[in-house]
Amino acid sequence: MLIFFTGFLYASANAYIQKAQKLNLSESKYWNLLLHMEDGVSQIDDERFFLASDGKTNARNELIATIEALLNERTFDDNSTACRFPARKAWLKEELNIEKFPNVNCVEYNRVLERLNPKSATLVFPAAHINSPASMFGHTFLRINSAYNSKLLSYAVNYAADANPDNENAAVFAIKGLFGGYYGKYSLLPYYDKLKEYRDSEQRDIWEYDLNLNEKEVLKMFEHIWELNETLSDYYFFTENCSYNMLWFLEVARESIHLREYFNYQVIPLETVHAAKSEGIINSNFYRPSKRTTLLKYEELLHKEHIAIPLSLVDSNYSEQSIIENNEIDTQQKRYILEASIELLEYRMSKSKIDKDEYLRKFHAFSKARASLGQGEKLDIKTPPNPIDSHQAIKASLGGGFREGENIGFLGLRPAYHDLEDSSYGFLRGTQIEFLNLELSYSKSKLDIENATIISIVSLAQRSEFFQNLSWRTKLGWDRDSLDSTSNFIGTIGAGFSWGNELGYVYIMTDPLFYLDGEFKSAIGSSVGFVFDKFSYMSTNIEATRRWYDSGEEQNLLALSQSFRVFQNTQLKFKYDYKERARLENRYNEDSLRVYLNYYF
Repeated sequence: MLIFFTGFLYASANAYIQKAQKLNLSESKYWNLLLHMEDGVSQIDDERFFLASDGKTNARNELIATIEALLNERTFDDNSTACRFPARKAWLKEELNIEKFPNVNCVEYNRVLERLNPKSATLVFPAAHINSPASMFGHTFLRINSAYNSKLLSYAVNYAADANPDNENAAVFAIKGLFGGYYGKYSLLPYYDKLKEYRDSEQRDIWEYDLNLNEKEVLKMFEHIWELNETLSDYYFFTENCSYNMLWFLEVARESIHLREYFNYQVIPLETVHAAKSEGIINSNFYRPSKRTTLLKYEELLHKEHIAIPLSLVDSNYSEQSIIENNEIDTQQKRYILEASIELLEYRMSKSKIDKDEYLRKFHAFSKARASLGQGEKLDIKTPPNPIDSHQAIKASLGGGFREGENIGFLGLRPAYHDLEDSSYGFLRGTQIEFLNLELSYSKSKLDIENATIISIVSLAQRSEFFQNLSWRTKLGWDRDSLDSTSNFIGTIGAGFSWGNELGYVYIMTDPLFYLDGEFKSAIGSSVGFVFDKFSYMSTNIEATRRWYDSGEEQNLLALSQSFRVFQNTQLKFKYDYKERARLENRYNEDSLRVYLNYYF
C-alpha cells in the first residue's frame, strides 16, 4: 500500500508539473517575485532558499523542484517544504488547483501566525540620524499590524547589513557596504525593539505610513516573510539595501503595484516612501518623536534658571526631594523638571552611559516624585514637515548669470540626495549628503567643470543644554575655490560647533584641506555660517571663509544664496559668490551672480 501511495504522489506531482509548464508559470511575474528574481537571477544568496541545485538562476527548475517537494514531503514537521515555504504552497495550490497536499504539522509557523494575527501593514521610516553618516539617508522597514489596539505589540520586518558600523572603521564600513562586503539579513522582531533602537538610542524621529493592503494581501506578505526570515543576501548600500528589499514584500502582497520599477541605479529609503505614495498605497501617517526631539521640547518649556536641574538630578548632584520641597519653583515647572529627568535617564541608559541598577533606582525615585505632583499639562510636540512632502533625490539644474562681467551658463546633475541650499522641508535640519554631483559651466565658447563632487557630507548639529554635539563635514572632489581659477581636486574634513533656534542656526568650522593643481598643496580654513530657515517656502544661506595656505598666501571666500521652494520638486535659487584669486603675481577679486532653476525627480 505504501509503495502504491508513493507512486501515486509521484504521478500526481508529474501531472501538476506538466500543467505548470503548459501555463508557463515559471515565467509568471508572481513566481519571479517569490524567488526575488531579476533578469533571470535571484537576489537571494542563501542556498537554503532554493530547492533546485540551480534554483538561483533557473526559475523553471526551482518551480519543478518545489512542486515535487510539496507533493512528496520527506519530513512532516517544521522542516517540511510546506512549513518552510507557505507562500509558494498557497500560490501553487491556487494556480494549479491542487486539492490535497501531504499532512504536515507546522508548529512554529502556526504559533507565530497566531501571535501576529496579521490584519494590516505599515511602512515605517526612521528619519536621518544627525551624527551618523551611515544613517543619514534614513531607513525603511515594514510593520505587520495585528488586531491589538497598541501598535507596540505588532512585529517589524527588517532587512539590514549583518554588521555594526560603531565597531568598524568608518571608511572600511563604507567601502564594504558599497561593494557587497556584508551579508544582509531578514528578520522578524517585536516593533517596540525597533523603536528602542531607532527612536531612543539613535535619536531618530519615526514616521509611520499606513498602507491600504487588505487582510488577505497582508497574509500573503507574511507567508513570504516567513520564507525569508533569517535568510542571507549580499548587502549593497545603494541598491540591494534595507529599503529595496521591503519592496519585494509589498509587490508579493499586491502583484499589481510596481514599486521596484521606480529605481534603476540607487535606492534611497525616502525615495521608496515617495514611490509608495505615487502607487497610491498610503492611507495615513503617524509621527513618533525621538528621545532627542522630546528632550529639546523640554528645553523650550523649562525656565532658564531650571534648565540645568535635570542634568544635575541624573548626575546625582541634586535630589528629587529638594525639587518637591522647593517653594520657589511652581508646580508645573517641577513636573517638567522631573519628566525631563526621566527622559534623560532613559536616553543615557539606551546609550549605555549608566548601569542598570543605578538606572532602576533613579527611575523609581524620579517616577515616584513625579507621581506625587499629580497630572499636569500634556507635552505638545509639534509635528514637523512630513518627509513624504520633501523634494526627491535626483536634481537637475539649469542656471545662468555673470562672472567678472561675462555671461555664463550652468548645467548640473546630482543623483543623490540633499544639500544645505536645497529646501530643508521634510529633511533633518543641518544635514547634507551628496554623491556624484556634477556642474558644468559655459562661457566664452568654453566648457568647464565647475564642480564635480564625489562625496560631500555635512552634519551641523545644533548644541543645547542636553546635547553637546560636535558638528563636522567632509568633501572629496573637484571645485574652483582654490587660489587659481581652475578646477582642482580637493579633500577636506573639518569640525566645529553650531547653535540654533526657531529662526535658523549659525555655525563655526575649521577645515584642514589638501588640493592638487599639478602638485600637492595644503591649507586650513576657518568658516562662519548662518542659515535662516524659519519659513518653509524659503531659506537663506551665508558662509564666510578665510584660508591660510602652506605657501604663506591667504584667501577670503564668501557665498550667499537665497532659495525659494516653488513646488515640492521645483526650486528657484539666487546665488552670489566672492573669491579672492591669485594668477601669477597678480591678485584680483572674482564676483559671480547666478540664478538657478532646480528640478528634483
